[in-house]
Amino acid sequence: MKRVDDFRLKFGHKELVPIIIGGMGVDISTAELALEAARLGGIGHISDALIHDVSDRRFDTEFVKGKTRFYKHNIANSDKSSVQFDLGQLAEATRLHVGKTMEAKRGDGMVFVNVMEKLTMNSPRDTLEVRLNSALDAGIDGITLSAGLHLGSFGLMAGHPRFRDAKLGIIVSSVRALQLFLRKTARLQRLPDYVIVEGPLAGGHLGFGMDWAKYDLATIVAEIAAYLKAEQIDIPLIAAGGIFTGSDAVSFLENGAAAVQVATRFTVANECGLPAKVKQEYFRASEEDIVVNTISPTGYPMRMLQNTPAIGSGIRPNCEAYGYLLDGNGNCAYITAYNAQIVIHPDGKNLSVMDKTCLCTHMRNYNCWTCGSMTYRLKDTTRMLPDGTYLPLSAEHIFRDYQFSVDNQLLLPE
Repeated sequence: MKRVDDFRLKFGHKELVPIIIGGMGVDISTAELALEAARLGGIGHISDALIHDVSDRRFDTEFVKGKTRFYKHNIANSDKSSVQFDLGQLAEATRLHVGKTMEAKRGDGMVFVNVMEKLTMNSPRDTLEVRLNSALDAGIDGITLSAGLHLGSFGLMAGHPRFRDAKLGIIVSSVRALQLFLRKTARLQRLPDYVIVEGPLAGGHLGFGMDWAKYDLATIVAEIAAYLKAEQIDIPLIAAGGIFTGSDAVSFLENGAAAVQVATRFTVANECGLPAKVKQEYFRASEEDIVVNTISPTGYPMRMLQNTPAIGSGIRPNCEAYGYLLDGNGNCAYITAYNAQIVIHPDGKNLSVMDKTCLCTHMRNYNCWTCGSMTYRLKDTTRMLPDGTYLPLSAEHIFRDYQFSVDNQLLLPE
């Protein structure tokens, strides 16, 4: 009976344990979590979501406070078109977070950064270009392009000296999405180094409509593998979404996947950035507690716990401090939904906005409890303590369980 450790993810002459911890923002997939994956011979992701706030917390910078102060005059104004990020500060925050993480890296593994195209920041092209190139400047091992088609992202990095050196990959959920990406980037003569195929059981934003349940990860992986073979394109495929045990992972590795990307089980790791109380909510969750809704202003469906405080919250839009989801015209779907409720309730009291949520503020405060479809099984991975809470696990414990377990077994802590 094979184990994950019987396989290796190969990048040229470099061989890695084929386990990748997915990127979870905002600072849920912390530097500490990513560094553990790298130390153990796999790949860990950090995220550049709300990078200014992450920098402020970690390095005592004052990017958020400064932006808020600069745009304070606009707080009561529903028009946010003037609220933009300082590109120099964006570069500095990115280099700090990525650079400090890379300085601390040990072991034979790698650290990647997850970069979401949907973080449009009221200047989609310029801010994305700065985020990508600043991460390369800071020495990141690789960049995973997520939450969008990223048709122009390779072009934004093409002039960087590390464009053909760093590992660059993309997350897709269909053959068509990959075809579009490859077609748009063909002129650069630079294939992605890996493709992560994310299925409908993943956590957070989904690359599907509300008919997500009609799709199956194994089928999509097989379709993309067949397409790449027909086109004679040799790119490692990485399966992601709903892979809960080492045996689940092995089934994909035996069927042609080069690695697996996992995240749900690491949400309750000691090194994960979620507060301890929120981790207990994940442990306690039942299958019925996990829902897919459309409250994200990005337009993508999103999986989360149904008791997440973000659902129905009527918090005032805080774009002057954050504003990561403002489009190129300074609009956000949450602002529209919020203003519609203000018309009905002019005093703003007891306001509930059900259509959308202020994702920036709630993610920043860990009040948007996104999760994978298998979150209800987390309680089976650990032990209940005498006070009724569950024992969080080390990232190493979870990683090793994926790496060496067989027969769908879960290694419980002593």
